[in-house]
Amino acid sequence: MPDVIENSTRQSCSLGECAEALAELEFDPRDPQSTIEAAVWLERLTNNRTFLAELLIDRLAGRTEGEVDSGFGPQAIVLSPVRGNVFLRANIWPAEHDLCFRTSGASSFVYGVPHDHNFSFLTSGYLGPGYRSDYFEYDYGSVAGYAGEPASLRFVERSALSEGKLMLYRANVDVHSQLPAESLSVSLNVMHLDPAQCWYDQYGFDLERCEVSRVLSPNATEAFLRVAVASGAENALDFADWVGRTHPSERLRLASFEARAAQAGDPVSEDSLWRKGESSGSLMVAAVATRRRAALTG
Repeated sequence: MPDVIENSTRQSCSLGECAEALAELEFDPRDPQSTIEAAVWLERLTNNRTFLAELLIDRLAGRTEGEVDSGFGPQAIVLSPVRGNVFLRANIWPAEHDLCFRTSGASSFVYGVPHDHNFSFLTSGYLGPGYRSDYFEYDYGSVAGYAGEPASLRFVERSALSEGKLMLYRANVDVHSQLPAESLSVSLNVMHLDPAQCWYDQYGFDLERCEVSRVLSPNATEAFLRVAVASGAENALDFADWVGRTHPSERLRLASFEARAAQAGDPVSEDSLWRKGESSGSLMVAAVATRRRAALTG
C-alpha cells in the first residue's frame, strides 16, 4: 500500500513555484524528510484550484510557446520539464460513461492492468472522486521476472485517490489494480527519476493466479540488441553471447538468447542455444529456456 501522507497546509502555490522548489529540493523518496517536504509542495499545488484549467485553456487556444509536450499517451499531461531528478505530471482518469473511455478502452488508462512501478512518485487527488485501486505489496527481490512465475502478492485494501489525498508510491514495492473513477478525475504527480531505474523491471501481474504476467517497462538497450543480432553481424553475435553470459540485467540476458534463437535457423541449433540458457546462472533465462526446449520437442 502506498504511504499515505497527512495534509499539513492550506497554502497554495503556482505551477512555476512548485517546479522551482522541487528542483532545489532534490527530492529523494528514500528519505522521509525529503518526501514530506516534496509532499508539502505538491499539496500547495493541489490547493491551487485554477492553475490546471488555465494551462489547458492556453493549450486549447494555441498559447503554448515554451510549454512541455506530453509524450505519455491519451491521459497524461507533462506539467514541467525535467529539472534535476523530478518533473510534474497530471493524469486524467475518466469514468466508464465518459466518451474517451468508451472510444479508447480501459487499457488505455491502465484500468484492470495490475502492475507495480520501477520508479517512486508522489501523487495527489486534484479533481473528482479519483481512481480506485486494489492495493497489494510484494518482495521484488524474490522475483526473477519471467511470465508465469509465482509472486507472493499480499492484499492490503481497496481505496480511492480522493481530492486532497497525498500518497507515495514506492518503487518495486506497491502493486495496484486500478478501477475506473466514478466520475472524471485528475491526479497530480511528482515523478522521481533515478538513472538506475531502467535496469529495474516493472511487472504486470495475474491476480487470479498470483503470478507475474509480463515485463511492462520498455528498454531501448534491449531493442538495440535485438536489431543488431538480427543484422547477422559477427561482432553483434559475439556481443550478444557476452551479454547472455555476464550482463547484470536478467531481462537483457534473456533478450540476448531470444534474439539469437530467432536467428538459429533450425530446431537443433535453437535447442542447443536454449540448453546453454538453462545453465546460464540466470533464473529468468533458465525458466524460459526450459519452456522453449519443451515446446521444440513437443
